[in-house]
Amino acid sequence: MFLFFITSGLFLGWTLGANDAANVFGSAVGSKMVKFRKAAIVASIFVVLGAVIQGAGGSHTLGKLGSVSALGGAFTVALAAALTVFGMTKFRLPVSTSQAIVGAIIGWNLFTGNPTDYHSLTKIVTTWVAGPILGAIFAIILYLLLKSYLKKAQVHMLRLDAYFRNALLIVGAFGSYSLGANNIANVVGVFVPSAPNIVLDFGFFTLDGVQLLFLMGGLAIAVGIITYSKRVMMTVGNDLMKLSSETSLVVVLAHSLVLFVFSSSTLSNLFVSIGLPAIPMVPVSSSQAIVGAIIGIGLLKGRGAIKFGILGNISMGWVLTPIIAGFTSFISLFFISNVFKIKVVEELNSVKDIALHNDITNETLIGPINLYQPLLYIVIAFLLVVIIYLLWNIKHNKDLKIIEDFNEKEKTYQIQASLLEQEIEVSNDNNKKLEGEVNYKKQELINFALSIIQKNNFLETLNQKIEKIKSKNSKNVSINEITKLSKLVKENINLDKDRKSFDLYVNKVNSEFYYRLNKRYPDLTDNDKRMCALIRLKLSSKEIASLVNISPKSVEVNRYRIRKKMNIQHGERLSEIISKL
Repeated sequence: MFLFFITSGLFLGWTLGANDAANVFGSAVGSKMVKFRKAAIVASIFVVLGAVIQGAGGSHTLGKLGSVSALGGAFTVALAAALTVFGMTKFRLPVSTSQAIVGAIIGWNLFTGNPTDYHSLTKIVTTWVAGPILGAIFAIILYLLLKSYLKKAQVHMLRLDAYFRNALLIVGAFGSYSLGANNIANVVGVFVPSAPNIVLDFGFFTLDGVQLLFLMGGLAIAVGIITYSKRVMMTVGNDLMKLSSETSLVVVLAHSLVLFVFSSSTLSNLFVSIGLPAIPMVPVSSSQAIVGAIIGIGLLKGRGAIKFGILGNISMGWVLTPIIAGFTSFISLFFISNVFKIKVVEELNSVKDIALHNDITNETLIGPINLYQPLLYIVIAFLLVVIIYLLWNIKHNKDLKIIEDFNEKEKTYQIQASLLEQEIEVSNDNNKKLEGEVNYKKQELINFALSIIQKNNFLETLNQKIEKIKSKNSKNVSINEITKLSKLVKENINLDKDRKSFDLYVNKVNSEFYYRLNKRYPDLTDNDKRMCALIRLKLSSKEIASLVNISPKSVEVNRYRIRKKMNIQHGERLSEIISKL
């Protein structure tokens, strides 16, 4: 039964890995200095080591806050905290697992009438304030020291980038170790009173029942890191403030130091030995430490660097977490106890235990549920109203943000559509102008060709008449003069000068046509291309023959040869295919 009941603690460990543990490498992954896969592997290994080696400190404080004596109660408390953290993670809010488990324990205290130790509660709540402040202070000091060092060292940019990547992995490993040491109490601390009394000897080391409990919790955190932490990594790493490689390193180190300070019994004992107050061994919020460090850097650089809207949502998550966890714990305990008949608290068996319980109760503000039942119902009703209002407010703000984003996008699309319409109009006008110019040049070319053809026809007719005069052998006409006239006419029929001008004009007008023709039919010769250009002008074979000074039959032969080269099938017209190019 112990293994079954501890599943809620393992679920809580998974949610911690998905939410709080992501903060160790959130800034590094968000700034793309470290790949998520590598960060997840390193964080998983060291969080387990921290949980097993140094995880006992914070569990004592939670035990004083509320000693969850029954295994069923521990199961329900851990489940309520896990459900709360999981729900906040779905909203991409880096909430505090420490706040969730504290709220759930207080919910158990309210349901069972167990007194709440206000001394322990004060310690824990103080760290909720001190954690972010200490993270901001550490971040500012470390950032100033790092900037001073880099200014003096003057390291090459490429080498510096490699140093930062390696440093982020090392600091992330330290942060993961500190996280496991500090926050494992949140995961399985409520199960410590019910831990089995066993010792396993592995040769090199031994693990007792509590350490085995911490090992299982650490492995659950590791699974949460690997499977579901990327969403919150991007929220912390990018959304709150844009982080560079320098600020990423500082933020991770400052966050890690905060966690280490509140989990190191050695450091606490050192403070006592030199006459200073002991550092409380309290599971602090990883999310609060990382956010505090980011805010510290943001304040140092200027308030404009911080996105206060995101910060407001995160702060609201911190306020809601203990309230929702406590309410969920109270309701869940009611169902577990009354519906499933599972014992959630150990009964007081002796008169001495009852007397001790009553003495402690009288010294606390939160007493047995029987004495303060009306007040408790009022408080619960008030908290329920607050929770509903806050959740409605979150949804309302989210809907407003969606509407604003939609309106902005719609305006952008309208502007883009208007610009596109203007571009299309301009393009259509240009196309019309170009089409008009092409048609004009084409018509001009046709007129040029017809002029040459008419001139040829006239000269040909004149030549025929002269030949008739020569055949009559008239005495009044000098045969020699007529012969000279005929020769002159024949020479002018060639029209070399006009024909050269016409060829140049054909080449100029049909430059793009020649390009397309050559690309599609590379086997055509220059004469073939010139013939295609004349066919494109819709000239007859006789007219083409007159222009190029060949016989109409030769034109037909050229047309047939072009059809073969262009692989034109029977029934297809050469002129139609050419006109489409």
